[in-house]
Amino acid sequence: MVREAVASDGWSALERPLERALGKRTAAALAKLELRTVGDLLSHAPFRLAHRGELMPLADVREGEAATVIARVTDSRMRPMNSRRGYILTVRVADGVNELDLTFFGKSPRTLDFHAKRLASGVVASFSGTVSSYRGGLQLTHPEYELVEDESDVAKIARPIPIYHATDRLPSWHIRKAVQSVLQALAPSDVPDPLPGEYLAAHRLPSKFEAMRALHCPEDDEEWRAARLRMAHEEAYVLQAALAQRSHRARERATAPFPLADGGLLAQFDAGLPYELTSGQREVSADIAADLAKTTPMRRLLQGDVGSGKTVVALRAMLQVLDGGGQAALLAPTEVLAYQHMRTIEALVGPLAPVELLTGSLTAAQRRRTLARVASGQAGLIVGTHALFSDDVAIPFLGLAVVDEQHRFGVDQRDALAGGGVHTLVMTATPIPRTIAMSVFGDLDVSVLRELPAGRAEVSTTVVPASKEAWVERVWERLGEEVRGGGRAYVVCPRIEDDDEGLPLASVADVSAELREKSALAGIGVGTMHGRMSSEEKAEAMERFASGRAPILVSTTVVEVGVDIPEATAMVILDADRFGLSQLHQLRGRIGRGTAPGVCLAVTSAEKGSLALRRLEAFASTTDGFALAELDLQLRSEGDVLGAAQAGRGSHLRFLSVAKDRKIIETARAAAREAVAADPELVDRRALAEAVAAIDAGRADYLERG
Repeated sequence: MVREAVASDGWSALERPLERALGKRTAAALAKLELRTVGDLLSHAPFRLAHRGELMPLADVREGEAATVIARVTDSRMRPMNSRRGYILTVRVADGVNELDLTFFGKSPRTLDFHAKRLASGVVASFSGTVSSYRGGLQLTHPEYELVEDESDVAKIARPIPIYHATDRLPSWHIRKAVQSVLQALAPSDVPDPLPGEYLAAHRLPSKFEAMRALHCPEDDEEWRAARLRMAHEEAYVLQAALAQRSHRARERATAPFPLADGGLLAQFDAGLPYELTSGQREVSADIAADLAKTTPMRRLLQGDVGSGKTVVALRAMLQVLDGGGQAALLAPTEVLAYQHMRTIEALVGPLAPVELLTGSLTAAQRRRTLARVASGQAGLIVGTHALFSDDVAIPFLGLAVVDEQHRFGVDQRDALAGGGVHTLVMTATPIPRTIAMSVFGDLDVSVLRELPAGRAEVSTTVVPASKEAWVERVWERLGEEVRGGGRAYVVCPRIEDDDEGLPLASVADVSAELREKSALAGIGVGTMHGRMSSEEKAEAMERFASGRAPILVSTTVVEVGVDIPEATAMVILDADRFGLSQLHQLRGRIGRGTAPGVCLAVTSAEKGSLALRRLEAFASTTDGFALAELDLQLRSEGDVLGAAQAGRGSHLRFLSVAKDRKIIETARAAAREAVAADPELVDRRALAEAVAAIDAGRADYLERG
C-alpha cells in the first residue's frame, strides 16, 4: 500500500515531502530544522549514541542547551511550592554515577499525578529538555520523556539509541520515530548509491541503503561507526567527482596558445631584473610557460607564503601573453591591493608596457578612456577589482586571467572573467593545507613557492598581555624607536570606531587619538586607514605613510594583503585574539619586506590556557605560513574551515573531516578522477551525476577569511 502511494504521487522516495510521508503537524515541526523531504530527514544523522541506563555526560552539557538523557528513576517527591500557590514534583534520575533532577509544576497534586505514576522508582526513560541550574545543580524543567518499554527484551535493551540534534519542542525521540517511520517505507531500490560497486567492495563499505539503516537503527556502536565511515567516503567521492568533472569541462575548450618568444617583452624584463629569481620561481615559471603554450586552458593555483615572489611569477606569465599578441588581466579583491599591484607592476616593467587600472572609483571620464584603451587592445596589462566583471568591460584579446587572493572570490566569478576558455592563474598568499587544497581547488593544478628571495629580513613576534601596563607602554616606546630609526609602523585594530553595545575592542579612532598624545611618540605623525574611507583618502594615507610624513599607520585589516612598503619594520596588532591565524600571518607579512629586521607585537587579553592564547602562541612560534596553516586546521573547528562560505544546504559536509580524513580524500580523489576520465558526463553513473549536481560545486569558495 505504501509502495503504491510513493510511486503514484510523482516524487521519488527520497524527494517525497515530509508532509506527504508523515503528516502536516510532524512536517511543520521538522521544517524548523530545515528538514523538508524524506531525503533531508534521513540525512539528519544522529550525532551520538546513547545506551539505556547511561546518563549523558553532564560536563559536556551547557546551561541553556537542549539535552537528551537516558536514565533510571531513583525516587520522586511532591511538595507545595514555598513562594507561590501550586505544587512541584521532583524526580531524580541516575545511572549509578551521575544524578539529575527533573522538575514538574502544577496547580494541584492531581495535575502532577500523571507524571508521578508514570515515573515510579525503577522506571527507565529518555528525558529531553533545556538544561538549567538550581541551587548549584543541573536540572530539566518539564522535560518531554519516553518510557523504555519491554526491558525483558535483552536484545532491544542492549541496542544503542541514536541521539539527534533537536529542540525543546522537537525532542530527539520524536525525530527518531519520524526517521523509523520513513525507513520502513523504503526499499534498497529507493536509495540511489553514488559510490560504484567496485569502490564499495574494494574498501569493504556497505551500500547506501544499508548505511542509512545502520546510521539510524544500529545493532551496535561498531555498525554505526562503519555507516558514518561509508558516508564520509561518499562525501569525499562526490566532491572530488564534481571537481574532476569541472576540470575536464574547462580543459576540453580550446584557447589561444602563447609560446615563449625570443627577444620579446619577457626577455627584456628578465634582463632588467635587479635580482636573481629563486629556484622555486624559475621552476614554477617554467610550468606556467609550458601551460600557456598549449591550446588547452591553463588552470593553475599558485600558492606561496607572504613575500615569496608570486607577483613576479605572475607578471612574467602576463608578459609572455603580451608577447603573443594577447591581453592579461589581474583581478584583486580590494582597491588598496589593486593600486598596490599597479604600482608594483609599473615599477617592475618600467616603459616596457603601460598598465591600465580599472576600479569602481574611477571618474566617468577616466572610466571611458580606460575602457576604450582596453577594448581597442592598446592596453595589454590590466589591473582591476570587481569592476572587471561589469557588462560594459570588453577585453577582446584576453589570454590570461590572474586572480589574486582566490578565496575572496567565488569560482563562478573567476570563470566569469576568464570566460571558461582563457588561461587562468589563481594566486593566494594564504598557505593551504593539502586536504583543503584537494577538497577546494581539486580542479586546478597546484604550484607552491616555499623559499623567500635572498636578503629578506627576519621578523620576530612577541605576545604581549594587555593586563601588564608596563609591557604595553614598552610597545609604544618600541614603535617610536623603530620610526626614529627610519622605519614605518602599522597599528592594527579590529574596529573603526568604538562600539558601545559590543566588547571593548580597540578602534582606529580611539587608538590614533591616544597615540598622538603619547610622549614616547612625540613629534611623530600618525595616520589612519579603514574601509569607510574613499579610494582617494586611502591612497593619500598610504602615500603619507610610505613617504614618512605619517610613519605610524593605525588601520583595520585593509592592509592585510598585498601592501608592500619596504621601510615597514614594526607592527602592533591590538586585540590580536580577535583575528584568525591565517589573517595574523597575512598582517605580519606587511613588515620585514626590506633588508631591516621586523618586529611584530600581538597585544591580547586572552586568558592563560585558552584556545585563543594557544593560537597566538602558535603564531609567535614560527613565520612559516605552511606550518601555521596546518596548526590552524588542527586548532579550528571543522565548521570554521568549511562551513561559513558554502552555498546551499546540499554542499555541507556532515561526515567528512578535512582535518582528519586525508587518506579518505586521497583515495576518493584518485577513484573519482578515474571515473570521470572514463565517463566525463557520468552518463552511465546516474546516481553519481545527480549527487554531483546537488552539491553545487561551483561555489567552492570555502576558505575561511580569518
